[in-house]
This record gives sequence, C-alpha cells and structure tokens, in this order.
Amino acid sequence: MGRGLGAAALALSMTALGTGAAFAQDWPNKPVRLVVPFPAGGSTDAVGRLLAAELAKDLGQNVIVENKGGANGNIGSDAVAKSEGDGYTLLLSGVGSNAINYSIYKSMPYSDKDFKHVSLLARGPNVLVANPEFPAKTFKEFIELAKAEPGKYTHASSGSGSSGHLAMEMLKQAAGIDLMHVPYKGGAAAITDTIGGRVSVLFLNQDNLLPQVQSGKLRALAVASEKRNPAYPDTPTIAESGYPGFAAESWFGLSAPAGTPDAVVDRLNKATVKALSNPELRNKLESVGFVIVASNPQEFSTFVSNEIDKWGKAAKESGATLD
Repeated sequence: MGRGLGAAALALSMTALGTGAAFAQDWPNKPVRLVVPFPAGGSTDAVGRLLAAELAKDLGQNVIVENKGGANGNIGSDAVAKSEGDGYTLLLSGVGSNAINYSIYKSMPYSDKDFKHVSLLARGPNVLVANPEFPAKTFKEFIELAKAEPGKYTHASSGSGSSGHLAMEMLKQAAGIDLMHVPYKGGAAAITDTIGGRVSVLFLNQDNLLPQVQSGKLRALAVASEKRNPAYPDTPTIAESGYPGFAAESWFGLSAPAGTPDAVVDRLNKATVKALSNPELRNKLESVGFVIVASNPQEFSTFVSNEIDKWGKAAKESGATLD
C-alpha cells in the first residue's frame, strides 16, 4: 500500500514537472502584466517601467505596467498574490510591501508564502541628512551631539513604519541615542522641513535626496549601506563609522504568484538578469544611487526572508503599527 502511494505521488510529481516545462515552452503567448504597487511617477514606478521595456525585448511580448497603489503597496501586492500563477501577472516587489509591512500592519491580506521570488533588481541606501546649518557637520559629531543631549533633537521620516523611520530606530539601538520621531505624509514634506531647519535630521532613500545634497541644500552625514554609494562617494557609511554591518536599504525585485511554474520563474530570471546588464538601464539607476544586484530565485527568496526578520525587529523596537 505504501509503495503504491509513493509511486502514485512520484508519477503525479513527474506529470506536474512535465506540464510546467511544456507550459514554459509556450510562455508567453500574450502580453504580461507587471503590477507596480505604487502610483505612477515615483522611483518604484520608474524602475518598473525600465524593467518592463527590457523584459519585453527578451520575451517577445509587451510587458504592461499597471500601477495599483494604496496601503503602502499592500493593495497591488495582494492583487498579485491572489492572481493565477500562469506567468502573466508579476509584481515589482520591494522592501515595504514584501518585508516591512508584515510587521507594522495589524492584519495583512497576504504572506511571503503567496509569492515565488524571481530576482533581486537593485538596492539603495537610506541616507542621513541635515540642514547645512545644523551644528553637527559629520556623522561622528551627530552621534556625540545626540548622546550629549538625549531627546533634544528630532528626526524626520516619510511616515511611521517607513524604511527611513525604522533605519533610525536601528541606529538609535546601535548607538545608544535618543531622538524624537517626526513622521510626515511623504518624503517631500519631510525634505522641505529639514531644509528649513524645522527638524534636526532626516533618513530617506538616496534617490529622493540626491538633488538637494548636490545643490547644497542638505548635508549628507552618512549612508546606511555596507559600502559607499557611487552617487555619494564622499559620504561615509555608518558601517565604516563604528557600526560594522549596519545597513538599512530600500530594494526592488521581481516576484510572481506562488503557483507560477518553476520553469516560468527560471525563464523570467534569465530575462531579468539579461535586462539588468543593459547599459542604458544600469546608467539610469546607478545615476541616482541604486546598485544593480541580480540574483537567482533561491538567493532572492533567502534575501527576502532575512529582510523580513531584520525589519521586523526594528518595527518591534519602534512600536510602529498601521491599521
């Protein structure tokens, strides 16, 4: 009886593998939809459109970007999680919707098990900035200042539970400092008030801050990546400034519904790696501080799992929750 069941299970497994491989040979035979879980116009949307154009060349089918924003990426991500795993609906995954949100939302409509992760695309650090008139001119001076007067200084973020907010929570724990959090509804308002000196410092994604740093309206004190960022070559990392291993980066990846055949995921991975080798795409992303990081599906899945754990710990320390 046991042998019979084992043989039947093996036969079913082999049939499924064969069906998936056969499906992949015919895939894609119609346009592919890439869901970007944020509104048009932001950095996530820009990455999605660059990727879609390159994937279309390799796949021989249009890759149509669909912006489906709301709930910090949850609405679009949930739509993909609940889509058929046929390779025709994909997700531009990211640090918020696929890592941080699991810890800050009281109830999530999907979990990491609802996805097959195809490839990491790019990473970009949060950058700690201040008004040029702020007393601390270097990261070391900032830490000394914050330690000398606990609770006196403020740190802005683009919102409670954002990567910038949690990056500062990580730094507060690592450095033993205390600052008051001032959450804003988006990065633009946080940048404006930091430039105006109404808040002490701001942690935000590197691409959003680069124009203000280059123009001298803001001073970059440190970047939250393990290596210096090419767009901020003269700005030290927090890791090299006495906190080894410190990293708090935003990232983008390509993911698919959990039921997507492995053969399709592998085909998508090859197309994605090829897309990321395109000089034009690389130049556009690297010019604003993104670091291209292609990976295989297993590497990306492990990366996402580690990110969920890391940001989850920071979220717990911060007490940040969203309905």
